[in-house]
Amino acid sequence: MNRLLSLILIFLVLFFSACSTRGQRVYSSQTPVKSYSSDKSQHSSVMDKKTYSHPTMRPYVIRGIKYYPTVVSVGDRFQGRASWYGPDFHGKHTSNGEIYNMYDMTAAHKTLPMNTIVKVTNQTNGKTIIVRINDRGPFVDNRIIDLSKTGASKIDMIGAGTAPVSLEILGFETKGKKNIPSKKELKKLPQNEVVSEFALQIASFSRIEGALKMQEMHDKTDGYRTIIKDVETQSGRMFKVWLKGFKSEQEARDYKAQGHFKNAFIVRED
Repeated sequence: MNRLLSLILIFLVLFFSACSTRGQRVYSSQTPVKSYSSDKSQHSSVMDKKTYSHPTMRPYVIRGIKYYPTVVSVGDRFQGRASWYGPDFHGKHTSNGEIYNMYDMTAAHKTLPMNTIVKVTNQTNGKTIIVRINDRGPFVDNRIIDLSKTGASKIDMIGAGTAPVSLEILGFETKGKKNIPSKKELKKLPQNEVVSEFALQIASFSRIEGALKMQEMHDKTDGYRTIIKDVETQSGRMFKVWLKGFKSEQEARDYKAQGHFKNAFIVRED
């Protein structure tokens, strides 16, 4: 009898718990967001989606210095000093979650997108290698890249520890690909990579008419474009006007600081 009463009580608790949630609308972080561009022909709730998001691409702070991911394109070149890291880090996790293997052709960079394919040239002897970025560093002044032990060995800089190098962006490998692509494959890779989409939310409306008017008024402001985000919230449907086209969070912050839009704040699309 006691067992029967217990089962009845459990049933009643479950029943009324289920009833208490009935009729409520729950919104999660996965709730679809519709985007309207400034092109009037595209006001048909086109979804903004990305096929690939980089790990650890948000700004981060090391020793009090804030580093911002960089927007780069194929052909971009940089110069600085290279260093290398080996046994002390072998087998440990890199910044993008991989396991560091000092025998792989990989490297660390402070701001390049993960999986950027980079040609590194030792300027003292002209030797070159191709590496893939999968880690963050080196956090030392005047050092631009940290090579794996094998990479450093191939351009004869193990003994010296550092060397003046030039970097050239060759392409951007897709997520999950760890091998260095061939020359033929490099030609098929994307020619530029925007690390993330930063924007300023400049207004929010409960009616689409107000959002459209705001969008038209401020589109192409200082070279930036406006879009409307159609978002379901717990308060109902909202139309948020975003100013887009910033190449980094720092650029968005600098523009916000100019005070063109009262109560504007930075948003980010992953």
